[in-house]
Amino acid sequence: MAEERTNRRLAAVLAADVAGYTRLMEKNTDGTVAAWSAARDDVIDPTIAEHFGRTVKLTGDGFLAEFPTIQDAVNCAIALQTGLASNSLDFRMGINFGDILDDGVDIHGEGINVAARLEGLADPGGICISGDVFNQIRNRIDATYDDLGEKEVKNVSAPVRVYRIVLDSSAPTMKPEFEAPAVAVLPFDNLSGDPEQEYFSDGLTEDIITALSYWRSFPVIARNSTFAYKGKATNARQISEELGASYILEGSVRKAGERIRVTAQLIDAGTGHHLWAKKFDRDLTEIFDLQDELTGAIAATVGSELEKNERKISASKHPKNLDAWDCVNRGMFFFYKFTKEGIAVARDLFEQAITLDPAYSQAHASLAYSHHMDILQGYTSDREYSIEQLMKHASESVSLDAADSFARVLLTFAYRWSLQHDFAVAEARRAVEINPNDVWARATLGNVLDLAGEPEEGLIHLKRALLLNPRDFHNHFFFAIVARANLNNRDYSLAEEWARKSIQENKAQPRAHLLLAAALGHLGKIEEARTALGACENEQPGFARTWVSGREYMKPEDNDHILDGLRKAGLPEI
Repeated sequence: MAEERTNRRLAAVLAADVAGYTRLMEKNTDGTVAAWSAARDDVIDPTIAEHFGRTVKLTGDGFLAEFPTIQDAVNCAIALQTGLASNSLDFRMGINFGDILDDGVDIHGEGINVAARLEGLADPGGICISGDVFNQIRNRIDATYDDLGEKEVKNVSAPVRVYRIVLDSSAPTMKPEFEAPAVAVLPFDNLSGDPEQEYFSDGLTEDIITALSYWRSFPVIARNSTFAYKGKATNARQISEELGASYILEGSVRKAGERIRVTAQLIDAGTGHHLWAKKFDRDLTEIFDLQDELTGAIAATVGSELEKNERKISASKHPKNLDAWDCVNRGMFFFYKFTKEGIAVARDLFEQAITLDPAYSQAHASLAYSHHMDILQGYTSDREYSIEQLMKHASESVSLDAADSFARVLLTFAYRWSLQHDFAVAEARRAVEINPNDVWARATLGNVLDLAGEPEEGLIHLKRALLLNPRDFHNHFFFAIVARANLNNRDYSLAEEWARKSIQENKAQPRAHLLLAAALGHLGKIEEARTALGACENEQPGFARTWVSGREYMKPEDNDHILDGLRKAGLPEI
């Protein structure tokens, strides 16, 4: 008999049912079943997916869903009730955070029992939450809460503190954690003159909303809200006021013969200024592949542009006015100078963010990132301590938000520097699964696959990362990783080409000069190799010795191979 495997963990649980379901079934069975099916297909399933939830089971007249964070569960419940308002059924919802036991098929435990009891206390169309949930989201989701006091509930030994979220026709403005600026994706206009092409423009819009929602640094307004503007004359300021969006992404689709043109533009709703715009011209051959390609490219670029603009805004604020979210964005402004001094300033701001809010996942991830960069650039004077801090804060970030691809990337880095290559590859694959359009996740997977001795597969993901956002300001790092993967793949000419591209993007990075020296050494271009090694030493004295002594590759022969190229370039014996 196979041993049963169970998993115990903390989770946010949402329980929901249809109020008066039995009475409704007796009165109109076919109509009730149709309304329930429509609610599930049109609102419940897509909204749970948008908020990173998992439907554990359907209960005939309701459902049970699990979420990685409390904020996701509550935001999902509010979005669900808003989206279900036009359905003839009234749903009651309860949310709790507690210990659950997962047997691989179903989940069990008191945390679920409490959520079910809270559901029973909710009004039709309403939401009740436990005191534990309220304590976590009261300052993070802007809504009105009624304290219903402590309630004795069935099969739960201790009374449960209950709060009701007040929903009205105007719907509360949902301000994500730290009031991070939100983006609204308006339905793309169909300019083809063919109403039958409407499906493509609507499908593209929905895919972009889903793809953007994978980024955890900013919220995305739900489809049900933005599609209300379809075909209506609006302006950025109006949409900003009505939806609470700081940024608006709009665009159009035009089909002519076997060619299609998609335009997209990102607008600062406060100023009306265009931050980014691009045209995509493609052959209309494989329609679904085309849709995926356009969605990925737009989502990756918009995510990068949003984060870049918010860093500039936070950097201009007075230090006394910074909250935790601002501290992280201001820190990243200094971090991306990629200097030892800039990273030190950034680390102080990340630590300040954690002091302000210890449960802020991105603050821990950013602090982990600063330690990774110290190791990567050879800035640290205590490598083991830096690896320890990287692992600590990356692990904490993942525990706080398991659906954040950025946190998973940092945990990948931690395993990489700890030379746990199998774990690094597994985490990187998880990051790509979470957000296939995250350039860093793709590049990191390619990076660690190369280090694990799989440069050919690694290069596939690295090239995909570069296609997603060819304007990414990290490209000098990506180009250097591609150079190293080609070097490990024994394609020295391509390694030389990519190393030179990296240097052209940012000549101050010693790593690219080092890789160029190794590639030129293997090509027998000894004088050029010596020049490249000298440039590496000029940019950062001692970098070559530090980098080689780290022996990053899993296979000793791969480390020796790069070292051999550097010896040909004139690197002394180590």
